[in-house]
Amino acid sequence: MRQQRVRQAQGRELLLMHTQSTLERMRGLLRRTPLQAGEGMVLEACNMVHTFGMGYPIDIVFVDRQNRIAKISACVPARRLRGCLSAKRVVELSAGDAARMGWQVGQHLGFLAPELQGARP
Repeated sequence: MRQQRVRQAQGRELLLMHTQSTLERMRGLLRRTPLQAGEGMVLEACNMVHTFGMGYPIDIVFVDRQNRIAKISACVPARRLRGCLSAKRVVELSAGDAARMGWQVGQHLGFLAPELQGARP
């Protein structure tokens, strides 16, 4: 798993873990310590996630092929399924972080650009 540190325009910092294999993507956040504020995981070639087996809520941000936010599902509790057909990747964040970062549907996430080359869900 590759890590990326991102500084947002508001001066907030975000530490992202990028999945690099199908197995890492399938495991996602399962059996990991809960995300802290300012931490997240990027699931490449993904347009649907579940929170079965998780004991804490997360924000789920769906990103399209142009690296624009297509949908934000905030504070998703355990035992839920969320998806977005136009998404090509998903960013999972600590609950409330999408709002704290000021992320909105339609916003371009330029720091994700290099990883999307050739990725398909």
